[in-house]
Amino acid sequence: MLIPQAKWCDSFATKLRGFTFRRELGPQDGLVLVEARDNRVNTAIHMLFVFFDLGVIWVNDAGEVVGTVVAQPWRLSYVPPAPARYVIEGQPDLVNQVQVGDHIQFLANQ
Repeated sequence: MLIPQAKWCDSFATKLRGFTFRRELGPQDGLVLVEARDNRVNTAIHMLFVFFDLGVIWVNDAGEVVGTVVAQPWRLSYVPPAPARYVIEGQPDLVNQVQVGDHIQFLANQ
């Protein structure tokens, strides 16, 4: 389990809000930003008004990890190296738990 209680963000408002304007990131905090299909442009992220580093994992529709990065505050843009449908954001060490080519499965909260 990468982030057991990650918030599923599939609306424009929840994706836009993300972690902006928060002052800290709790150890269990995480988001999954969801797009309708694999795409590089729509899964690019910004770090404007984000005050801490984030571990970011890009995952395509097949569940394959296509990229990772530790995103730093106030950077204008991070774009996945390949088309992705999901963007997982959490603690910076999140990126150490996966490698490009790994497969991710999303499970609903029980």
